[in-house]
Amino acid sequence: MRRPGTQEPDLPGDGVQAETPSRADGLARLASFVPHAAAYARERSRVVPPHDRVSRLSPYLRRRLILEREAIAAVWDVHPRDTVDKFVSEVLWRTYWKGWLELRPRVWDAYLEQRRRDRDGLAGTASTRYADAIAGRSGIACLDAWAHELIETGYLHNHARMWFASIWIFTLRLPWTLGAAFFLRHLLDGDPASNTLSWRWVAGLHTRGKHYLARAENIVRYTDGRFDPKGELDEQALPLNEPPLDLTPSPLPASIEVDTDLPSGLLLTPEDLSPEVSRLWKLRFRGVAGGWDEAVGDSLNLATAVVDFSRVAIADALSRAEMHLAVPSYVLDEGDWLAAAEEWALSLALRQVVTLETPVGRWRERLEQLDAQLARHGIALVRVRRIWDSSLWPGATRGFFPFNEHARRQGRLDGLTRIAPSQPG
Repeated sequence: MRRPGTQEPDLPGDGVQAETPSRADGLARLASFVPHAAAYARERSRVVPPHDRVSRLSPYLRRRLILEREAIAAVWDVHPRDTVDKFVSEVLWRTYWKGWLELRPRVWDAYLEQRRRDRDGLAGTASTRYADAIAGRSGIACLDAWAHELIETGYLHNHARMWFASIWIFTLRLPWTLGAAFFLRHLLDGDPASNTLSWRWVAGLHTRGKHYLARAENIVRYTDGRFDPKGELDEQALPLNEPPLDLTPSPLPASIEVDTDLPSGLLLTPEDLSPEVSRLWKLRFRGVAGGWDEAVGDSLNLATAVVDFSRVAIADALSRAEMHLAVPSYVLDEGDWLAAAEEWALSLALRQVVTLETPVGRWRERLEQLDAQLARHGIALVRVRRIWDSSLWPGATRGFFPFNEHARRQGRLDGLTRIAPSQPG
């Protein structure tokens, strides 16, 4: 979700090709999409399985199995820019959400706290509506079909995500935080920034007073008549309110440079899994480590499919890093990730552990904990931010359209798409 009937639903997700969690598969999907990228603006809004009019690149962009700049450069190399501008803007939306939350990390903390309160306070008929909604038995055919599709495939078309969130909030009157948690649990491209902030946008909290209402006429049109929830939706609901929350952006901390003279190890997290497409592959490391962390999955109640996707993606990245860096790779114990990372650093007598920047979210919190543990041994944890993020995140001070202008000003986006592989673009 970017800004998140009476008929029998089709088989959820029928015909959707399963994703393979590897950089090679991500690049292959990008290559297969590029010839059709000019038709994206015209055809992307149709919500009809097998959803072959969209790129289906988001699970790969989410974990940086492929990079944003690679996706944009690929379509620019083949098509006139004005014909693929909608696709480029959609890629930039993900960067915008990340940058917006990076400048306001307290919004993530507020979401987690509100989610806890909403979960603990769920009772009576609201509890029943919630249980029915996440099980796909709300009685609203489109919502139920999308719930099943999400659970079974880990995917929802962007338009369906927006409709789902709107119906959840304004028709079912359920807490938006629990809907966001349901999405984050099942989406293969689930991201703390884009997911949380998109739900807030639909609710009218991101842009105060401006909410998104799902309308039956719109659903009929873009599902080719597959669903018609006429008379079932609240199309007059008012936006939500919340207690005052400081949304003033904070300055982005300066990026940290790596001391190339210290004994170093490379640590991979599922937030950025293309270390060889960065300056890091030119550094000397004693080893590379990575692995899933059960504590992260448990804290967000992630579905098995989401965990497995991340687990395999990490293994793919470790294999590539081992080959490119010519160093041994270590799979960290996912049952005690912190202790395993600490033990790995000590076993190699490291003085610094280097990792690509992890944005706001549970993995950021785990790295902060690891930083404190390593510091007790005199080992530094150095988080290297990509040039893409350092250049674009500071522009996320207001809405997307000013951010979009910031990204394209004075050829900034052109330069970022042509960064050499030896730079952390």
